[in-house]
Amino acid sequence: MMNNGLFFLLFSCQVRDWYLDSFRDLRSFHDIKDKSDELEFTQMIKMIKVRHNNVVPMMALGVQQLKKDLDAKINYKDLDEIQQFLDRFYMSRIGIRMLIGQHVALRDPSPLPDCIGYIHTKMSPVEVARNASEDARSICLREYGSAPDVNIYGDPNFTFPYVPAHLHLMVFELVKNSLRAVQEKFMDSDKVAPPIRIVVADGLEDVTIKVSDEGGGIPRSGLPKIFTYLYSTAKNPLDEHSAIDLGTVTTMAGYGYGLPISRLYAKYFGGDLQIISMEGYGTDAYLHLSRLGDSQEPLP
Repeated sequence: MMNNGLFFLLFSCQVRDWYLDSFRDLRSFHDIKDKSDELEFTQMIKMIKVRHNNVVPMMALGVQQLKKDLDAKINYKDLDEIQQFLDRFYMSRIGIRMLIGQHVALRDPSPLPDCIGYIHTKMSPVEVARNASEDARSICLREYGSAPDVNIYGDPNFTFPYVPAHLHLMVFELVKNSLRAVQEKFMDSDKVAPPIRIVVADGLEDVTIKVSDEGGGIPRSGLPKIFTYLYSTAKNPLDEHSAIDLGTVTTMAGYGYGLPISRLYAKYFGGDLQIISMEGYGTDAYLHLSRLGDSQEPLP
């Protein structure tokens, strides 16, 4: 237990130091009296946002080190305190980065068309899903040398107000999981790997995006664990790499934060993420995005 506590402490201390530095920067900043001061403040919080880019992989590595050094059989019910802390921590981070990003984007001298800061008033979920799928397939190609196709169904002309960066992250994680499952199931098979299917549905209350695969599914015993940070069906990345560069930390799987953080992003704007699986066949992920605009920020 000494090793896992030590490694987790080292990762946590690095993240704590980043937050302390940012807090000091904010506290020591002088009063804003004119436009020049405001521009200087904007640059300062922009640098703070960059400083914290690697918080999630850093924390994830700490958690995976903890998992690696714990006993082989983990009682996930006994780890509720870690789960609740990480949920609160990551939700706070989403809110902070949303505020900083919105402030910085509103002061962009060359704003994107139809955008109000971070919010795209005419975002096409089909287009975002296509871009996220292409990014996920490129990771899969790099990892395995090939990647299943991704078929997207929906009206590309349908738009609604949302944050494209948030949706891209969520769809990217879901498609990445599906690609890995299908690729690993059919890697040594003579059969052609079936495509991942993405369906975008325009509802009155929600825009729902379904990501379906035929990657073999998840055992029913594993479903309660998929939104916990200590669970992953992939190998622990710390078993694969003795030294990991946080700048290139994106891999197919293994860090255990893709699904739980994607659900937090969905919940931030009043949505949700649900997973339904058929062991022996495949998995359907339902990403619900609220379009009512009546949800409050879910502060922890």
